Amino acid sequence: MQAATEVNRSHLGEVARVFLKLGFLGFGGPAVHIAMMEEELVRKRQWMTQEHFLDLIGATNLIPGPNSTEMALHCGHERAGWRGLLLAGACFILPAVFLTGLLAWAYKAYGMLPQVAPFIYGIKPAIIGIILAMMIRLGRKALKTIELGIIGLACLILAVLQINDIYILFGAGLLGILIHLAKQKSQVLPAFLPLLLLNEIRFNAPNWRIFWIFLKIGSILYGSGYVLFGFLNSELVQTGMLSKHVLVDAIAAGQFTPGPVFSSATFVGWQIGGIQGAAAATLGIFLPSFVFVGFLNPLVKYLRKSKIMSVFLDTVNIASIALIVAICADLGRDSIFDWRTVLLAIAGFGISFQFPKINSAFVVLGGAAAGYLMYLI
Repeated sequence: MQAATEVNRSHLGEVARVFLKLGFLGFGGPAVHIAMMEEELVRKRQWMTQEHFLDLIGATNLIPGPNSTEMALHCGHERAGWRGLLLAGACFILPAVFLTGLLAWAYKAYGMLPQVAPFIYGIKPAIIGIILAMMIRLGRKALKTIELGIIGLACLILAVLQINDIYILFGAGLLGILIHLAKQKSQVLPAFLPLLLLNEIRFNAPNWRIFWIFLKIGSILYGSGYVLFGFLNSELVQTGMLSKHVLVDAIAAGQFTPGPVFSSATFVGWQIGGIQGAAAATLGIFLPSFVFVGFLNPLVKYLRKSKIMSVFLDTVNIASIALIVAICADLGRDSIFDWRTVLLAIAGFGISFQFPKINSAFVVLGGAAAGYLMYLI
């Protein structure tokens, strides 16, 4: 009993160390966070197989909320159960919230953000290279049949055409099931329960209103963290609670700080209601993810054991990879625009692909340093 307790404490300590590091060094948004988790947890520490890691990515894309945060919760649960889930989430989220809170305080006090363009100039191309290297590794595992390759290509095209992510994911999963059933000559189709979307709940107290607005967004938002800003525009800017200028600065703060992009909620909450508003927004945006992952994680292994749901997961996995590649393409249009950024992207890809044991955090920091020097030329 004592030995089991010591092992569990050791696992919890490992979870804390890994996700604090990822929380402080995870620049670049959900796709690069997942790439760093694959490097740290699958290849370096071997917490799980690549196949199961892919299943968790697919499962995460099926529920609302910030994808990389939910992957952190899944991975923490895999290593140390419920306490691991809570600890991984806290360690991954809090560094971003703390740093974003400092930026929010400075912005509120001085009305401006620090000049970070020289560093972002190099970080973004390097990140794109890291993500593409990770996609090749995971794609080799996910591409099990010719049909999955065709479906993945179709999903990539639809994503580039800006079709809603959730339609792509569920549509791909259902198509995979139909192909499987056609091969099995079976007429039985599984039933899927529709998701219940939360209606807006308003309270008189301003900070409670902030909490419920962000709780609703966290409960219904699909896709990457960047979709968050469309919701914030409709919920806060169009209702007069926030100016467009502050929203743009919140986006910049979310991109510059490491960790989940959803930490922009902290920045926005601070501008509306001070430190209490920041706490309300942060709690509201992240709380649904803990609940969703807590219910979903124990089911993933059982889904894999079912032939029908295994086909569904395989197809969703390949669709998820297609969506991440589409995000890379979208980021590339804004980040790779001259010979310097092309060189940085190629370097990031080459180093990450040829030397998989090199920690991607060093690639990101190297990209920031090189970008800063090139920006000044």
